[in-house]
Amino acid sequence: MSVSKIRKYFGTDGIRGVVGEEPITPEFMMHLGFAAGKVFSKQSSADASGRAKVLIGKDTRLSGYMLESALQSGLAAAGVDILLAGPLPTPGVAYLTRVLRMNAGIVISASHNPFQDNGVKFFSAEGNKLSDSIELDIEQHLIKGMDSVISEDIGKAKRVVDAVGRYTEFCKSTFPQNCDLSGMRIVLDCAHGATYQVAPAVFRELGATVIVMGDAPDGTNINLNCGTLYPNALRERVCSEKADIGISFDGDGDRLTMIDADGTIFDGDQLLYVIASHRKMPNQGGVVGTLMTNLAIENGFKALNIPFVRSAVGDRYVYEKLIENRWVLGGEGSGHIICLDKHTTGDGIVSSLQVLTVLRERSQSLGQCLSSVDLYPQILHNLRLKDKLNRGQITEVKTLGDAVQNRLGPEYRVLIRESGTEPLLRIMVEGQRIDIVQDAIQDLTESIGALIDKT
Repeated sequence: MSVSKIRKYFGTDGIRGVVGEEPITPEFMMHLGFAAGKVFSKQSSADASGRAKVLIGKDTRLSGYMLESALQSGLAAAGVDILLAGPLPTPGVAYLTRVLRMNAGIVISASHNPFQDNGVKFFSAEGNKLSDSIELDIEQHLIKGMDSVISEDIGKAKRVVDAVGRYTEFCKSTFPQNCDLSGMRIVLDCAHGATYQVAPAVFRELGATVIVMGDAPDGTNINLNCGTLYPNALRERVCSEKADIGISFDGDGDRLTMIDADGTIFDGDQLLYVIASHRKMPNQGGVVGTLMTNLAIENGFKALNIPFVRSAVGDRYVYEKLIENRWVLGGEGSGHIICLDKHTTGDGIVSSLQVLTVLRERSQSLGQCLSSVDLYPQILHNLRLKDKLNRGQITEVKTLGDAVQNRLGPEYRVLIRESGTEPLLRIMVEGQRIDIVQDAIQDLTESIGALIDKT
């Protein structure tokens, strides 16, 4: 059994849940901070003071203050010094963790989830997501319980000076030096989340005229009818403002959606194709997508002779496949795009700048860049689960999915998987004809639903 199968708390993107319910409680977070502090102190080289150092950032959720204090207490009890970055996009925490020579970084965020949820993500000293084995090590330390180092060894905490400014300058550095955004009219939707300070500054300082939405967080409005999951308000604003482009981020700023001047919405699959098709990919290897990447995108890469492979769903698995193949570019339809020649992790702002680079250098719109690729109809249905599927249910669900796949043939794809962050079974069907896709997803959802109810 793999390590990822036996972790209790960590999912595909850290630990996440409803605030006030296990494990998103102050008590658990204090114990988590202590356990993580012990692991980071043991496996990372401490500084001259003999202490490990951890950076903590967060998004704009009201519960972030509470969880930050709890994590800070646990880390200090383990003898770890803490730097507090305040509200900052997840990739900004990854960047500062690396450049400030921290032993690890922690982000308090539930990404695109509603404000009632929160969670924790970890980064290594290099600014990468933690490996499964390190996450398991942290969980094993959780079992041991919590005490404290002696008084003189307790960790100290202080604020990072100008975390937002440092990260803003980094984002700008990923855009070509000989290019700017002057003359472009851009609408940003910051989802009342962690990008609300950084993103407007980046695009304005690169010369664009910027109209901002979702930049007034109050602790409870993060992702509320805005951000990457709700692009319609941004689309309307792009059209009413006669803007050239709209860019939408999620609550923690690691994913994006873009909207063309005519109101067309483009997802991560399409944006990944725009970047990859413009680059000299033979010199950079191929592209990593996921099991959810639209089949039309895969066929588009084949037409360009660009190697393409799929990873499991989750940006950490895209990253692992990139490292395995020594490639630099990968992403997901959700809008997580990784450009390893620019950053160590998915970054909504940096990824949008890579797309804008293509538009400026080609003097084209997004629609023109994607004129040769039409996405296949893809329908995703989320079936809510009371409990995780048992081994027998997994086998029976797979049998149902295989039967539909065999009936549809190779021009269609069927994918069934359990979510790593929510109690959901995700059922997807895609292919060239929408009517066939609709019939297949309905049949499959009803069959699987009946099977789960029966067992």
